Amino acid sequence: MAHKTGTIRKVSGPLVVADGMDGAKMYDVVRVSERRLLGEIVELHGSQAAIQVYEDTSGVGPGEPVIPTHEPLSVELGPGLIASIYDGIQRPLDVLRAAAGDFITRGVEAPGLDRARRWRFIPLRRPGDRVGPGDVIARVPETPLVEHRVLVPPDVSGEVVDIAAGEFRVDEPVCRVKTAQGERTLTMLQRWPVRRARPVRRKLPPAEPLVTGQRVVDAFFPIAKGGTACVPGPFGSGKTVIQHQLAKWSEAEIIVFVGCGERGNEMTDVLREFPELSDPKSGEPLMKRTVLIANTSNMPVAAREASVYTGMTIAEYFRDMGYSVALQADSTSRWAEAMREISGRLEEMPGEEGYPAYLATRIAEFYERAGRVVCLGGLEPSSDPAAPAEMEGALTVIGSVSPPGGDLNDPVVQATLRVAKVFWSLEDRLAFARHFPAISWLNSYSLYSTALAEAVRKRSTREFVEDAAEAMRLLEREAELLEIVRLVGKDALSGHDRLVLECSRSIREDFLHQNAFHEVDTFTSLPKQARMLRVILTFFALAEEALEQGADIAELEQLGVREQVARMKFWAEAGFAEKAAALAAETRREVTGSGRALAAGPGGA
Repeated sequence: MAHKTGTIRKVSGPLVVADGMDGAKMYDVVRVSERRLLGEIVELHGSQAAIQVYEDTSGVGPGEPVIPTHEPLSVELGPGLIASIYDGIQRPLDVLRAAAGDFITRGVEAPGLDRARRWRFIPLRRPGDRVGPGDVIARVPETPLVEHRVLVPPDVSGEVVDIAAGEFRVDEPVCRVKTAQGERTLTMLQRWPVRRARPVRRKLPPAEPLVTGQRVVDAFFPIAKGGTACVPGPFGSGKTVIQHQLAKWSEAEIIVFVGCGERGNEMTDVLREFPELSDPKSGEPLMKRTVLIANTSNMPVAAREASVYTGMTIAEYFRDMGYSVALQADSTSRWAEAMREISGRLEEMPGEEGYPAYLATRIAEFYERAGRVVCLGGLEPSSDPAAPAEMEGALTVIGSVSPPGGDLNDPVVQATLRVAKVFWSLEDRLAFARHFPAISWLNSYSLYSTALAEAVRKRSTREFVEDAAEAMRLLEREAELLEIVRLVGKDALSGHDRLVLECSRSIREDFLHQNAFHEVDTFTSLPKQARMLRVILTFFALAEEALEQGADIAELEQLGVREQVARMKFWAEAGFAEKAAALAAETRREVTGSGRALAAGPGGA
């Protein structure tokens, strides 16, 4: 197609209006001015187009050319994604730094995947095999932790004519497929529009928990594989630490981290710390299964709006290989602010607090791309005829939200809560009290709890789900009692109410509080969580019985076994079951002994 050049008529920050754009379509990519700045069409009026430019438009003026590409904004998918650090439009930052220095030069171009590196292509199909969209045709050892599965593009179906073996660049032909429309030559490189969800065969219900090793999450507010979570919180409440913990310890096999509009120093910490984190299962650097997308607050605002879609498309690509992927967006508030700025320059009718009227729709479209799915393609051929032909993948989306002043009535928070099924409410009050993770157990919720209950029981103990519900009831009762304590003091409470306060304190300090920097406490398996909670609730049940027999609540509060309960979270996983059983037995002896001693004394005679 002949590319007809348009002409700039108006420039307003990242928004450029151009005339003479006949034949252009919404979301087509264009090159703006002689500097060839990358832009995307976001509004059309006849032959006039409004373009959001992903780079600084200083020095660009009316009369300069606009060159359409007639293609949507797309990302490159193939070997080389893992361990890469990109900007919001998939330009590798290490390549840009080598070419232009510490700051990105306007108009600089760099492909998303390295064209010089050669990858070992190991075919899994043979000539004559039938392949369809999404089928795995080869594997590429991308990193020690990730085997890249080369997929048939979604629009290709036919018979393999020939397939190569050896080392190739991502853009070299590796396979030929005879289709109904003729032969198609395949490479390891695919391109996909970022605003269009990649197809799947069908979605599956959320039935498997994404175990994170964080006790407050797994016990009280679990998230499913393929689920969605919203993590709002004010400055200093620990959003980034939680994101790090989930990246390191959750059961996701691939991590895609999108730093969307965060402060430069905070994003620098992420870029420095992620390569230094070790994958706990293999000991390899965590970056060997991570893709980072960095778009700091001083980068062009339009690229910030695109960065979440770039991350989502890369995450969907790995999901289509059959992996469990976790996408972490930090923070979607900055993404919404970018939408608000672009909308204002387009002179669109503003909605609540100046955000565009379509804010809720965009947020819903983003989170709805998550899910546990049956992938479009199948597994490689197997010698076992009973082997399943289907391949399952999961994409879990966890979005941080930074509402001004921690206000949960912010439109971005409210729009996110309408679509996200898990709400982890971070509170600066807890963070300032040095309680981490600072997730409020009274405000948070998970709509997956019922669906995941049976799977959680199978992976822990039969009573874990009920114990967690009982612990939550104690915490809720504690909140009511603390109001009374503020008025009349703790001594005015009954023995049972003081026992509730004591056990609730134990749940908060000995179970929910978790040290991310302690080598043992940083991660807790489901079986260990279940046994820890069982020990605490065992003390509560036994102490209730002792109180009924006349025991003194002050003495129960001072039992020596309470110190061991406080230390059990630092016990190693190995042998924990035996230690927990012994601690429960010791608890029974001490509490029962205390009750009997009082019953045998002068007051009980």
